[in-house]
Amino acid sequence: MTRTRKVKVKVCGMTRAVDAALACELGASAVGFVFWSKSPRYVTPAQASAITRTLPRHVSRIGVFVNPDQEEVRETMVEAGLSAVQLHGDETVQLCDALPCLVVKAVSVDGPESVEAALGWPDRVTVLLDVHDPVHRGGTGRVVNWDLAATVASRRRVFLAGGLTPTNVEAAVVRVCPYGVDLSSGVEAAPGVKDPELLRGLFAAVDNL
Repeated sequence: MTRTRKVKVKVCGMTRAVDAALACELGASAVGFVFWSKSPRYVTPAQASAITRTLPRHVSRIGVFVNPDQEEVRETMVEAGLSAVQLHGDETVQLCDALPCLVVKAVSVDGPESVEAALGWPDRVTVLLDVHDPVHRGGTGRVVNWDLAATVASRRRVFLAGGLTPTNVEAAVVRVCPYGVDLSSGVEAAPGVKDPELLRGLFAAVDNL
């Protein structure tokens, strides 16, 4: 029997099939693959494909890009078997409109003006709230301002990222009330290598909600 959770869980930065399989077994609604070559979690489309074709059909396969062009995204989606795209750079609404899939846009929340910026994205784009980091573009382990994130989450559907761990995810969800949470470094033994016990701890914490 499938458990219905109050919050969706996305585990990002997948590089190994065994990690993706465990995340899906535990109840992940989505897994993410990073196609930005400067990331320590970078995978090629072929490497991602070898993992995505083993996953249950109901689990979303999300590709993470930083300032890509439209053709790069389209080609990678086909080769890697992706169902959605997450943009972590300075992408425009026009690029989001041009992509033939669900688009998640990472937005930083670090001040009142960033709240308005997050709310300004069209409703068809799912906003992911993360810490601003122009160098690493996510996976930093730094925590988002939950009060600002809650303001955004009260007015639109969001995924909450930024420094979430099995220890703090329950408190984060209670404070922010996001549609979903997105974890990467918080469930890792090393960049791109998930820790099975941390993954289990994550889903145990979410199940307490």
